[in-house]
Amino acid sequence: MPVAVKICCIAGVDEARLAISAGASALGLVSAMPSGPGVITDDTAAEVAAAVAAGRCGTPVRTFLLTARTRAAEIAAQHRQVGTTTLQLVDHVPAGELQALRGLCPGIEIVQVIHVAGEHALAEAAAAAPWVDALLLDSGNPTLAVKELGGTGRTHDWALSARICQAAHPLPLWLAGGLRAGNVTEAVQRVAPHGVDLCSGVRRDGRLDAALLADFMAAVGARTAAPL
Repeated sequence: MPVAVKICCIAGVDEARLAISAGASALGLVSAMPSGPGVITDDTAAEVAAAVAAGRCGTPVRTFLLTARTRAAEIAAQHRQVGTTTLQLVDHVPAGELQALRGLCPGIEIVQVIHVAGEHALAEAAAAAPWVDALLLDSGNPTLAVKELGGTGRTHDWALSARICQAAHPLPLWLAGGLRAGNVTEAVQRVAPHGVDLCSGVRRDGRLDAALLADFMAAVGARTAAPL
């Protein structure tokens, strides 16, 4: 079955429209981060989320707010301002905060990012799985003095990602980290994710590129509707 495609680092309404027209089934809106590309203001994220929900960018798709906040109350407050369909938690959020977030954001999808840097990722995924709607495997490094929480353009150990995917089944799993048209077919074959997520692999000089988008969508055989 074709996988879903999430295009991340959306800079504004025009990029949202381009991604949706190419077949994206989800968009990533990056809020303040300690490092990495694609950061936009919460006001811009809210503008994009509203435009997508209203159908002004084409068929409405899911919008993900990427947040580095780790306290449920702070995440919920940010979400009230931005209004996406989904929260993508790019740093580790303790189970108690995930439970609290459920109560504060009823009906909002919660996706916990797991940075696959070693065997400990298996335990992190297992701990988060009961409290979230999906996991997203990425190639950041939260242990650095300036945390890397995504947008690295690096691949990680897909064999380990496949083990996490199998252990988490039937919980949906998104795969990120250095994906592009030239390697996504192999990544999907090895990991069997629900969806794939990328930023730099479809950009030229930092801007979303229609030709790179088309090449990627052809390589992955994307479907345009992919509920969690």
